[in-house]
Amino acid sequence: MSRISLGLALALLLLVSLIANAPARLLASLLPAAEVHVEGFTGTLWRGAASRCLVRVGPGYLHLGSVRWELAPLSLFTLAPRLTLESQWGEQRVAGDVVLRGEQDFDFHNFDVTVAADLLRRFAPITLGGHLNATFVELVLRDRFPVSGEGRLVWQNAAWESPQGLMPLGTYAIDIIPDGEAGLRGEVLTLSGQVQASGSVALTGSRYTVDVMVDSADGLDEQVQRALSLIATPEGNGYRASLEGEFKG
Repeated sequence: MSRISLGLALALLLLVSLIANAPARLLASLLPAAEVHVEGFTGTLWRGAASRCLVRVGPGYLHLGSVRWELAPLSLFTLAPRLTLESQWGEQRVAGDVVLRGEQDFDFHNFDVTVAADLLRRFAPITLGGHLNATFVELVLRDRFPVSGEGRLVWQNAAWESPQGLMPLGTYAIDIIPDGEAGLRGEVLTLSGQVQASGSVALTGSRYTVDVMVDSADGLDEQVQRALSLIATPEGNGYRASLEGEFKG
């Protein structure tokens, strides 16, 4: 082998070694800085971990705790990095695949998220109990709002903070399916509990519509009725919430 050939072979070997051992902190250059904040990198770019990760949710940030990931090397050539993520912080858990398509554009695949229902205080002045579990086969976000997806959102052991304390309600689900160009549509189901909820929700870009009936065979608690009367109208033995509006970015 000539010296030139040997030199090229060694240079190629060195380049492959540098790429294979690229430090994990390089992942920060692939992430949208306005949406994701990561600290404490260990490992490599392709398989690494971080001790702290914050993701923007509405007006604030959701703390994911420590995060582990694997980056698909070939996805870099498509300018849409694909990461397999897993994080856990207390009872909060996130796992699945995410494709980064832009500053505010993401594709999620086989994604599972469990968070405390109290997270909704970021969007409404109300204290809730229980856990929210979202399981998606696919969820596509553009400009940070869902445009298509399929999955299920479950509110497990739902409770509402009344003046008398935390009041148990039940367990509820929303089965989410694509709705063509209209975005997402969901069917509200009651899985357990004395307080029954049924109806539909829809999301088109940042605009939402809600049509949900809430009632109980034994009659709704007086405190629940007072709370519902702020957002719903009496109908039969229960209340119907017919709402529409727009989420602010």
